[in-house]
Amino acid sequence: MKRTILSIIGAIMILTSVFADEVSFVTSAPKTVEQNQRFRLSYKINRGNVNDPRIPEIEHFQILSGPNRSSSQSYSNINGVDKWEHSITFNYILLATEVGTFEIPGATVTVDGEKITSNKVTIKVLPEDNNSSQSGNQRSSNDRNNSQAARVSNDELFMRAIVNKTKVFEQEALLLTYKVYTTVNLVSIDGKTPDLKEFQIQEVELPTAKEFDMEHYNGRNYNTLVWRQFVLFPQQAGEIEIPSVTFEGVVRQLAGNTAIDPFSIFNGFPRHVEVKKTMPTNKLKINVSKLPEGKPAGFSGAVGDFKISSSISATELSANEAVTIKLRISGTGNMKLIKTPEVQFPEDFEIYDPKVENKISLKNNGFSGEKVIEYLAIPRHGGEYTIPSTEFSYFDINSKQYKTLRTDSYTLNVKKGKEGSNESVTTYVGKEELKYIGSDIRYIKTGKIKLQKKDEYLFASLQYLLWYLLPLLLFVLYIVVYYKKVAENANVAKMRTRKANKVAVKRLKIAKKLLKENKRNEFYDEILKAMWGYISDKLNIPVSRLSKENVSMELSNKGVEEPVVKELEALLGECEFARYAPGDANAAMDKVYGMTMNIISKMENSIKR
Repeated sequence: MKRTILSIIGAIMILTSVFADEVSFVTSAPKTVEQNQRFRLSYKINRGNVNDPRIPEIEHFQILSGPNRSSSQSYSNINGVDKWEHSITFNYILLATEVGTFEIPGATVTVDGEKITSNKVTIKVLPEDNNSSQSGNQRSSNDRNNSQAARVSNDELFMRAIVNKTKVFEQEALLLTYKVYTTVNLVSIDGKTPDLKEFQIQEVELPTAKEFDMEHYNGRNYNTLVWRQFVLFPQQAGEIEIPSVTFEGVVRQLAGNTAIDPFSIFNGFPRHVEVKKTMPTNKLKINVSKLPEGKPAGFSGAVGDFKISSSISATELSANEAVTIKLRISGTGNMKLIKTPEVQFPEDFEIYDPKVENKISLKNNGFSGEKVIEYLAIPRHGGEYTIPSTEFSYFDINSKQYKTLRTDSYTLNVKKGKEGSNESVTTYVGKEELKYIGSDIRYIKTGKIKLQKKDEYLFASLQYLLWYLLPLLLFVLYIVVYYKKVAENANVAKMRTRKANKVAVKRLKIAKKLLKENKRNEFYDEILKAMWGYISDKLNIPVSRLSKENVSMELSNKGVEEPVVKELEALLGECEFARYAPGDANAAMDKVYGMTMNIISKMENSIKR
């Protein structure tokens, strides 16, 4: 009877939780497959009792089996809140029959009388790898013939230098990409930035966590990865060569002699070795053309596709009041390299240096965004003034012609100052501030004057007695504070908790030094020591009893929010696996260091005292 009641309660909780959550119906499939390769297409819904979905007609693929239904349940308790999750997955096995990029529409399922459609997925089908069997046989032969030394061939791992165009004008942006191609287990890559004196170089910021993608190249299918990208702006005409750059990759593979070594089991069979492979890139030649003749008078080297607009703060004002004109240049091109257009103000205006604000980001075809130039001027006298339009000339990449843009002109009505006012304006070097002088005489001292009585001395006065009493009071205060400190230091656990942050900061200073010296292994060891030591001191848990489960539970009891605990777990995992992860080692170490500082700060603010 008791078991039946518990089963009913559990079922009610599951149904309540399921129907309280929002319906989620998701399609998933691999992004890239080979022709004649089988793969899985899945439809997952977070509901426990639904009919098979209605899938659309799938072209360019052959359905081999499905739907194969599988279900899963999970239970979690977070901060005392019970959460049940129950989902069903419908799996189909498909065969890629044609080469190309194809879209599979979403499926439809009915939940509570409402039709729900899943997302679409796009799958890229590559041709078959013509050399896969041949290279595999050749590789097996090499392993047998060279059992004492593992090698990586040039067909298995190499780096390419790729540009999006080889014919450009001066100052026209082109994208340089360094892309790695591999069929082996690549662990890490290292290489220097190319030396390109004939270009202005800006590196494109890529994600720290890089992901491989498949690509068909020279009859083979490779795992590819965009390692670094640069936007180049050529500074001179002619044929410019981008030289070869050598990268070094580290590959992890099975040792060649494990199959014939009968004692390899005692060394941890199967054994792996790390093999270094140099990867020189190909040279590239860029043909840079001169900008055409007939440059406009106001041309300052802008190349791309731009627009310009202007605005003014006021057209009605009084003398000695400031007026602001803003120019906005938007578009794509060598925006960081163009000169600031000048606004022509009347001669008797006081003009300040323009304030320039760049709201731009780096794209494949150059800098894109907006540049805001703000001019501040002050009219001296009343009258009507005209500020003419401002010209901006650039070379348009699309039409291959020079274009001149003009802003609006403005008419200012400046009123005279107040009658009888004898204000004059004095300017200082740098024109940083204005000073108004409204009178000729400056008094040496104004206000009340404090006089001292005759025959009045410091001796025997109140100040004189305080000079004796004050040191005595300070001494008593020192004794009270001293004994309070002694009592606090006697409580070792409390002192460890209070000083946990200071100890962690000292350890992080060592990690910062290792980061600058690019000592990767020592850096991650020091980060782990700092975090585990901080947690041990802060939570008063011995180091021998520290574990992720104990720490997570204790932090929750201390009032630390769940996202902070998840960030801590992610940081510990990042430190454990970052040594062997491919990617920019310095960028990964900077990210880990920043995460550590951020998590310690959040925990300091969250842990209940």
